[in-house]
Amino acid sequence: MMQVWDHLWRNVHLATMDAESGDVHDAAIAVADGKIVWLGKEADLASGWQAKQVTDGQGQWITPGLTDCHTHLVYGGNRSHEFEARLNGVSYETIAKQGGGIRFTVNATRASDEDALLQEAIPRLRSLLNEGVTTIEIKSGYGLNTETERKILRVARRLGTMFPVRVVTTFLGAHALPPEFHGRADDYIRHVCDEMLPALAAEGLVDAVDAFCENIGFTSAQTEQVFIAAQRLGLPVKLHAEQLSDQNGAALTARYQGLSADHLEYLSQEGIAAMAAAGTVAVLLPGAFYYLRETKLPPVQALRDAGVPIALATDCNPGTSPMTSLLLTMNMGCTLFRMTPHECLKAVTVNAARALGMQQRTGMLRTGMDADMVRWDITRPADLSYHIGGNFMTERIFQGVPSQRF
Repeated sequence: MMQVWDHLWRNVHLATMDAESGDVHDAAIAVADGKIVWLGKEADLASGWQAKQVTDGQGQWITPGLTDCHTHLVYGGNRSHEFEARLNGVSYETIAKQGGGIRFTVNATRASDEDALLQEAIPRLRSLLNEGVTTIEIKSGYGLNTETERKILRVARRLGTMFPVRVVTTFLGAHALPPEFHGRADDYIRHVCDEMLPALAAEGLVDAVDAFCENIGFTSAQTEQVFIAAQRLGLPVKLHAEQLSDQNGAALTARYQGLSADHLEYLSQEGIAAMAAAGTVAVLLPGAFYYLRETKLPPVQALRDAGVPIALATDCNPGTSPMTSLLLTMNMGCTLFRMTPHECLKAVTVNAARALGMQQRTGMLRTGMDADMVRWDITRPADLSYHIGGNFMTERIFQGVPSQRF
């Protein structure tokens, strides 16, 4: 029977990120109905196929579409004044305690309507799409009340309908203590668990639940209440953990079978062991490390030794990582965290997809997976981490449909 494919790319090299296949040189890859239906050596293409469109890849490389698995893409306002203050010696903790930091962005976001937030977010998303991102996580957390958290999550959903990209939404109501709950953190956590989260989940706006477990955020006990509420609603959890101190957040996340623990500069050996046992992904955020001029490195070698999957993400946010380049993130993973280029590519494809619970759909080139791919005019995959400010994307393919720039 004649196989009819929607699109065949030939004369390409494949960085499949599939441990079983590895790199495939002199290859071809075919898609139909948004899925990968065949890949392998071009010489192994059997007769009996027909493609509606055939593209000569000109010896270029195809990778899985990139996944940015930790962003705060939707927010209002600008915090360049805080950037300047930090350069003048004021610490992030001091700025936060003085009403800046997250709370400053909360005020700006509350004051913005949904359309204004959408228009502010679009250029950030375009930057990421133009570097090959096909899946992105967008967190709430700059509302800290039901109305504004809803507004942020609705904008995130709208972005996923306006652009060819898979948007995963994460509710981060436990990001900071809003001013109306000053001195009443336990009351706010109850409000998050009993009112905010159930309401937003019922509206279909929440794919996962996050919290900020830190000495300037919420305690492990308060975070666990959020996890219990998420579990009650059948939602997976993840956590901002061990960024500024060791609060045992990673181990807590692992105990609840969390998708990921993120930041992790102060991660303990006990936390690593718990993550390894639970299969929780370590999401490292070199942009925030760089921007805050941190000096304590996340324990990359210990994570490797324990077999914990490592992902990288931009952490795009207005205060500690105003970055919209996943390619630069990969370079930082190499230069700052001493990861290899292969580890960094894996960290923004297969491992990043796993950090979102999307590993069965995207993150690898394998038959049956969604046809989320990027074609690059590069000599070898390491070029993606090697260049600073370079973008060699030729073609971005989302669910089998190619495009170039946005």
